[in-house]
Amino acid sequence: MHFIADFHIHSKYSRATSPKTDLEHLSASAKIKGIKVLGTGDFTHPLWLREMKEKLEPAEPGMFRIRNQESGIKDNGTRFILSSEISCIYKKNDKVRKIHILILAPSFKAVERINAKLNAIGNLKSDGRPILGLDAKELAKIIFEASSDCIVIPAHLMTPWFSLFGSKSGFNSLEECFEEYSKYIYAGETGLSANPEMLWTMPDGRRLTLISNSDCHSPEKIGREANVFNTDLSYFAIKEALQKKDKTKFLFTIEFFPEEGKYHYDGHRVCDIVFNPEQTKKHNGICPVCKKPLVVGVSNRVAELADKPFGFKPKNAIPYKSLVPLRELIGEALGVGPNSKKVDIEYQKIIKNCGSELEVLLDMPIQKLKEKTLPNIALAIDLMRQGKVQATPGYDGVYGKIKVLEGLLESKKARQPKLIEE
Repeated sequence: MHFIADFHIHSKYSRATSPKTDLEHLSASAKIKGIKVLGTGDFTHPLWLREMKEKLEPAEPGMFRIRNQESGIKDNGTRFILSSEISCIYKKNDKVRKIHILILAPSFKAVERINAKLNAIGNLKSDGRPILGLDAKELAKIIFEASSDCIVIPAHLMTPWFSLFGSKSGFNSLEECFEEYSKYIYAGETGLSANPEMLWTMPDGRRLTLISNSDCHSPEKIGREANVFNTDLSYFAIKEALQKKDKTKFLFTIEFFPEEGKYHYDGHRVCDIVFNPEQTKKHNGICPVCKKPLVVGVSNRVAELADKPFGFKPKNAIPYKSLVPLRELIGEALGVGPNSKKVDIEYQKIIKNCGSELEVLLDMPIQKLKEKTLPNIALAIDLMRQGKVQATPGYDGVYGKIKVLEGLLESKKARQPKLIEE
């Protein structure tokens, strides 16, 4: 079965999330986006776990669906996999480490075992993504003891502040972090500021099966990064595809253009300084304005750990496709912001007439899109698919900008004949 999965999300119990991030809204948004399998997020939070147990029922092996409710809420076909993210902050080898770990679990029994152990270590009620003073290696031990079918995934691998390889608090290798448990860890998440091509230059980037997820904090952001499978609809089939890095079953990942991520380049947001790796080196990693160390971003950190040139592609690499969210493309075509009312009207029209967002971005023939929507929107999608974008890289927490129609609309206007008033 061909389907799209987004494993890493958050619930309304995580900080800085939309109050609409509940199962009903997540399920509805997944349908609009074209996501079949969605992580639940935050299974360590007791209130969210209780809500999941009340509203979900078993479906295919290791998967859950919304239980039909008296309120009229029905199962719309979306499947859920139990997932959560843990923030491990601890000291190792004389350095403070801050590592985010994504966990997938096959059952509520496994989740309960994990939560029982973690509850003795820290306060799981404080946040949907709890902060624990726990070595990532010890977390892996707890998870695998709860169930050998759990999947441990280092989240957003290269993000400066909270990741396995982050410049501020990470490690230089998988083994340095997880030690003897590294052999059980076979998947890693690219994050918004990196893509597989960047990570293929690194030894561990080639070793791991690279996956991509939205890490969303609102239903609208589901699927901005995702994974495309062709397996049985089953937790265990997905697990096997990840373990074996099987290109016939794990077809490709859906990625941001990495420049749009908010940590792609180096810089200082407060000083309005953004540098590429060469500029950072020229300034010895110091901000020329405040004279403090720059926040070294993903591009620079990848180069530091790379042992292959950019452009190197491993034989067993899972392919990827870079996309821009549909609302952003519509906004550029209309000359307004992506959250404007004009964009929402056009977005809803496209979904009604063409299908899910990812179907529109990935698969629908351009000629058919021209018949169903405005010419400039179809043009924007066509250019995006070809990778013809103009990128302004993000840095130090500031999202980058991806433009596909930059200069084209103005040149079209310039070529149009002017009306002569008599």
